Amino acid sequence: MGTETPLTTRRLQQIEHILKQRQHIRVTELSEQLGVSEPTIRRDLKKLEAIGRVHREHGGVSAPTSTTSEPPVLQRVTENIEEKRRIGLLAAALIQDGETLFLGSGTTTLEVARHLNEKKNLTVITNALNIAHQLAGNENITLIITGGVIRHSELSMIGHIVEQTLRELRADKAIISMRAVSLQDGLTNVDPLETNTDRVIIQCARQVILVADHNKFDKIATGVVAPITAVHTIVTDDQTPSTTIQRLRGLGIEVYQA
Repeated sequence: MGTETPLTTRRLQQIEHILKQRQHIRVTELSEQLGVSEPTIRRDLKKLEAIGRVHREHGGVSAPTSTTSEPPVLQRVTENIEEKRRIGLLAAALIQDGETLFLGSGTTTLEVARHLNEKKNLTVITNALNIAHQLAGNENITLIITGGVIRHSELSMIGHIVEQTLRELRADKAIISMRAVSLQDGLTNVDPLETNTDRVIIQCARQVILVADHNKFDKIATGVVAPITAVHTIVTDDQTPSTTIQRLRGLGIEVYQA
């Protein structure tokens, strides 16, 4: 951990060990357990947070959540449904008539699709079967379906065919969701093939809009898609911590809370 003294390094390791067992602990408790002052503990936590080992909260600290699996999309439809509906409505309001839009797979992006009915002359590119089904009957939308290999759990198309198609297309905006979002580790996803497709997706649009409810933040999945600064705009709900919102805005990212 850098040029820290052996004593400091040992204390940082002790904090990480405690968090693995407890998941969350207050600064006062750490101070008592380790026999050092609270200001010292706060300095230690700041160092650990800078390298993504902890997540600081008001008066305490928690271990960053690592995630390696996800229920199928059909099972996730009802999770945080009210938050997703509000996020979908707000994200759809950012779309202007006449634009070309890439709309990625996911349950929150599906809520965006459900709020596009009043838009005129849209072109929507998608690699998601459920979104294609949602939009197929709308005569005001020119729908482009990428093709590709079906990832059954997500009802999405991934792989070389999708990526080749997207390299030949350009969108004004790409609205995407992500399995996990971290300020330190950026955008991460679970499936390696999907991760590579996601990298191509964010390169096909002038503006990248991430839709993510509060449960997606401060988590890490297996495959790195892009740094957080690859996103221009984030639409989330009102339960996302204010400290997270402030730090995102400090990076120049526009953040809306539904």
